[in-house]
Amino acid sequence: MSKRQLSLNFFIYPDGHHEAAWRYKDSAPDRLLDVTYYQELAQRAEAHKFDAVFFADGPALADNVRHAARFRLEPITLLTAIASATQRIGLIATASTTYTEPYNLARLFASLDHLSRGRAGWNIVTTSSAQAAQNFGLPEHPPHHERYERAREYLDVITALWDSWEDDALVNDPVSGVFADTDKIHAINHVGKHFRVRGPLNISRTPQGRPVYVQAGSSDDGRAFAARFAEAVFTAHQTLASAQEFYADIKRQARAFDRSPDQIKVLPGISPFIASTQVEADRLQDEFNELIQPEYSLIQLRQMIGLDLSGFDLDGPFPRHLIDTDGARGVASRFKLVVDIVDREKPTIRQLVQRLAGARGHWVVAGPPEKIADNIQTWFENGAADGFNVMPPWLPGGFEIFAERVVPILRKRGLFRHDYEGTTLRDHYGLSRPASVFSNAIQAIA
Repeated sequence: MSKRQLSLNFFIYPDGHHEAAWRYKDSAPDRLLDVTYYQELAQRAEAHKFDAVFFADGPALADNVRHAARFRLEPITLLTAIASATQRIGLIATASTTYTEPYNLARLFASLDHLSRGRAGWNIVTTSSAQAAQNFGLPEHPPHHERYERAREYLDVITALWDSWEDDALVNDPVSGVFADTDKIHAINHVGKHFRVRGPLNISRTPQGRPVYVQAGSSDDGRAFAARFAEAVFTAHQTLASAQEFYADIKRQARAFDRSPDQIKVLPGISPFIASTQVEADRLQDEFNELIQPEYSLIQLRQMIGLDLSGFDLDGPFPRHLIDTDGARGVASRFKLVVDIVDREKPTIRQLVQRLAGARGHWVVAGPPEKIADNIQTWFENGAADGFNVMPPWLPGGFEIFAERVVPILRKRGLFRHDYEGTTLRDHYGLSRPASVFSNAIQAIA
């Protein structure tokens, strides 16, 4: 049996993950709408043998765009362009089950998987942004539990659509004149609470069978959803103990769904400030925090916890008593993460917004390359992670430093690959290719 290896994704935020990245002297804000910028970033990640590049997305304009680059290119379109400039690296895009239709999304991802020869992954979200509702003709954003109820049915529908062509349904035989074996193409005839979809999909089954299912919610509903469907889980944790608890819970719940825990990769985010010494790394992080604009930071904090602190003294104690832990936000994973920081560290408001500025609640680490590698190894070897979403504070330089100074240490320790062993995202993650639900049903009848 080969030794367990880290999975590393490159999470590409347009200018980097620190909220002030676009103001940093070595960032490239003038290239944020340049497709070659993203192609070059993906090519660099592929050269360092990363598993995948990943793009977040949301169907509404962030209300703090005045002070940071928080607009979004549509990720499936962007990843199709990246596919043409790369050969092996995985391509993961975010798409919402609340604000898309299963048939349309099935076609988009099937096309990406075909055109990339099996490198597509879908980051499944239900959308947390309440203002998205009015962009789609809805009077209000559906409640958390209702969004997950819809998402569960959505996954049943879209899985059936991706499986509606059996693997050998595409014959493509000019001699016989048979292009497709229609006995192996199936209508799904789904009728449920949220969807009525006849099917089949109008494109053949993809190289991976279906895109890799990725999920990014850590609430109770999110965990149950991940355990049932996800093949990779993106998550945010501040401490080893928190990450270990989440990791163990996801693997335990997966067993309850009769799934192998090895077929789910848990990938926390890490945003590293790297320099030759600890003093220099701390100074680099301070340099970024000095570029923070409090108006932006307070809007971001309000989005996370529902509390407007714009009239408070930034250097005063955080008003913990004003947080409503019994409200609707109380079930949200990022809300809980922020409350945990407040309860554990008793920060001032300024200290809290600086903590969140680095990567919106993901783990921010400052230090020399060996320290970053040590932290990664500790989480990987102690039941907290199967790998990481690498979230550079700024781009492109923040990624280059990690790839050139930390990755070689991980390789020397036998923790990360020297080369790809397969061609698909499933190969990189060590995931099996799923059989079609229709071929399984036919075999059961036989």
